[in-house]
Amino acid sequence: MTNLYEYILKSSTVWVREQGKDLKVKDWIIPAWEEDRQDWDAVILGVPLSRSSISASAASEFPNAFRSAWELFTTYYFDEQVDFRGLKVADLGDVRMHYTDILQCHKNIEAAMQSIQHHFPNSFYTSIGGDHSITAPIVRSLNLENPDKSIGIVQLDTHLDLRDLSQGPTNGTPIRQLVEDNIVKGENIYNIGLHGFYNAPSLIEAAQKHKVNMISLKQLRKQGISALLQDVMEQLQKKVDIVYLTVDMDVLDISYAPGVPASTPGGMRTDELFDLLFELGKYPIIRGMDFVCIDPQRDNKVLSTVKATTYAVLTALVSRYIHMKTN
Repeated sequence: MTNLYEYILKSSTVWVREQGKDLKVKDWIIPAWEEDRQDWDAVILGVPLSRSSISASAASEFPNAFRSAWELFTTYYFDEQVDFRGLKVADLGDVRMHYTDILQCHKNIEAAMQSIQHHFPNSFYTSIGGDHSITAPIVRSLNLENPDKSIGIVQLDTHLDLRDLSQGPTNGTPIRQLVEDNIVKGENIYNIGLHGFYNAPSLIEAAQKHKVNMISLKQLRKQGISALLQDVMEQLQKKVDIVYLTVDMDVLDISYAPGVPASTPGGMRTDELFDLLFELGKYPIIRGMDFVCIDPQRDNKVLSTVKATTYAVLTALVSRYIHMKTN
């Protein structure tokens, strides 16, 4: 078995875990190096890469900001009247990054994810970015470890991320990389949340060429979250064996996510994002997810974007817990 910490560094974030009736998230998520076990329901990996971002970004700082926010949330989810402390979740630490070589960073991400799948084959994989370029090596690792299984993607995003590769791998190219490398068929990618003036004609043409499913925010609101996701997941479950969820937080309106380098007006509300993630938790075919493009240095004083992303991650996890218990 490969060494888990060959490509992963233990988190530098230090938190004091306490026990009691009222648990904070910081008390619930366990550093993996403190408990040697393989039966984690979910594992969390920080991916602190932002050199590959088209917009100037300190998204590499988000994994630590995410961990620091844990003390602001409890393990009780009021909306469903459930305490989800029974979900076994481990923090694995952060992928080792090269200081200047983006391709080496991507190789490290891919190798780290392969090692994680060897050590925790039944866990739900949660990656915390970093910019959106991290999605390509993560999905490549899923493909390498599951060569006989087809993969689909649910992408919550304002952008198509189908830029050509002339500038190298960036946060604008992960979907282009995956379809051109035949790792994921375009027809098995569903991009939800597109709106406004943020995708050039060449990107629309690329999406049409590769048959990527483009679902606008307007369409989502017209059809309704539950009905639309039911359609999407029914289609995916007929075509693929594994689904990967990638959430670019620029899908949110700039008023909800000021700490996103490519934030835009006209986007999704936080309650819509949370409802989408809770609904997606129904589907065990989804084997992993990432949250990307959050720059805590751009956030406002009350950390709206950091808190919204932490809330989003917890919503996805608690939904899996609820549906895991009922199935």
